[in-house]
Amino acid sequence: MSSKPSAVEGQKQESLALRGTIGAELAAEAAVGGVSEATYTLLKFHGTYEQFDRDTATERKQAKLDKDWSFMVRVRCPGGRMTAAQWLHLDDLAGNLADGSLRLTSRQGVQFHGVLRGNVKPVIAGIDAALLTSFAACGDVVRNVTTTAAPRRTAVHAALQGWAARLSTALLPKTRAHHDIFLAEGADTPAKAEEEPLYGPTYLPRKFKIALVDPSDNTPDVLTNDLGFIARVQGGRIVGWIVTIGGGLGMTHNKPSTFPRLADPVALIGPDEVLEVAEAVVRLSRDHGDRTDRKHARLKYVLEEQGPDWARAQLSADLGRELLPPGPLPTLRMPELLGWQIQGDGRLWLGLSIPSGRIAGPMRAGLREIVSRFGADPVATPQQDLILSNIAPEDRPAIEAILAEHGIRLPETMTPMARWSLACVALPTCGQSLAEGERVHAPMLASIEAALGRHGLAQERISFRLTGCPNGCARPYAGDIGVVGRAPGLYTLFVGGDFAGTRLSFQLADKVPEAAIATTLEPLFAAFAAHRVLREGFGDFCTRQGAEALRALTQDALAA
Repeated sequence: MSSKPSAVEGQKQESLALRGTIGAELAAEAAVGGVSEATYTLLKFHGTYEQFDRDTATERKQAKLDKDWSFMVRVRCPGGRMTAAQWLHLDDLAGNLADGSLRLTSRQGVQFHGVLRGNVKPVIAGIDAALLTSFAACGDVVRNVTTTAAPRRTAVHAALQGWAARLSTALLPKTRAHHDIFLAEGADTPAKAEEEPLYGPTYLPRKFKIALVDPSDNTPDVLTNDLGFIARVQGGRIVGWIVTIGGGLGMTHNKPSTFPRLADPVALIGPDEVLEVAEAVVRLSRDHGDRTDRKHARLKYVLEEQGPDWARAQLSADLGRELLPPGPLPTLRMPELLGWQIQGDGRLWLGLSIPSGRIAGPMRAGLREIVSRFGADPVATPQQDLILSNIAPEDRPAIEAILAEHGIRLPETMTPMARWSLACVALPTCGQSLAEGERVHAPMLASIEAALGRHGLAQERISFRLTGCPNGCARPYAGDIGVVGRAPGLYTLFVGGDFAGTRLSFQLADKVPEAAIATTLEPLFAAFAAHRVLREGFGDFCTRQGAEALRALTQDALAA
């Protein structure tokens, strides 16, 4: 292993606390080509990626034209919470300065796509004007903090959301670079970089993700995060937390040293110790993560190599007190958050399924009308769906009429798999994508639904997660069925994860053509329908049968 820090470490070190030459490059008139490599890296910390249209790149190159460049800008929304006014403000930005769509992420954020270079600063300033931010939505820092999206009016849910918001604010970098570049006109460049007491001058080795959950609602998939807090609840209040460390799903095909991993339970802490423990775990990542190889830099590799007891000892030394061992994990559950539900304060929420998280066209118009007329406060969920909260019961008929007018389906008209499916953006804009994601989600889902229907399983609760590359943005390794881009038109197929997010899936087949995904899965559906035990989920059945037996089923079917 090389002892030389990666190039990105040098870019951060020399950036003057995340400034670099971002301002000058964004201001350049008639710029040709993308931004510099260092600016591309630094822009992530400010919540934006430069991208280009991969569909047209070859044709434009042959015509001696520059690539069709644009930017993705991501909004940091702790716990996915937004007010009605904030949503309407973001909707205006999407229509005026982006591609006309809003995209909900699997980490409860909102993304703008198709933002031209000259519009990046206005979009980011517009997000700030809505009392939200794009700062630290990407980059080697603590990113958007997730928690349950359910707007239940209980002490437990108030505490979860309160801690998500508090962590999000407290763990932001201290540099004023974001303000100076995007929010202030003509701000002076400081002579030296601001100090970063938590992160240090080169921030973290890689991204850092945090989730907080109540065991009854693991929709944020807490064990897939670098750091998780699982509430211990007694008498309707949180009396402590189990701290989990070392989750993360990114991997690289054909590189076995990279792998998805679920977090280890490491410690048991008191109800008010969340922030100080979070800061200690961030320091653990900062000081022990691998800065020489970005594919080996996540905290999950430190935990894999050193173990949870070592991590607890390190944290105990950092905090100056002995942390208790965690004890057994409670049973984690995945509740249904869609449809009409009671908040607990006399009002309702409506959870709407948003296919691939993309809000555009009639759907965008319909949601805008509902939020504007009825003051519903939106909440983005970790399933890329949207909850409209604080609805008066008497407004339900009018809201359902608006949904019908705009062709927005109520969740009860959809199969469970459709309600529990995720897809990343992938092509044509994501530079990491090896195959299609969002654009083939609907037909791939339909073919799998048809195969389930042929075996009487259409109403079975099975999760389906599709990504265009192995980085795992849609968490494909932690559900029942994961489909991961391998090459154009080809996918690696994973099964065997459990619905509750406590077991990873295993590889069933590699380089499966897009059109053969459902065909490959159908023999498993037939066996599941015939041989499942009482209340056994599909992922549990696949694990009980084992990889070799299931591969034999698929090979027999494909050979027939």
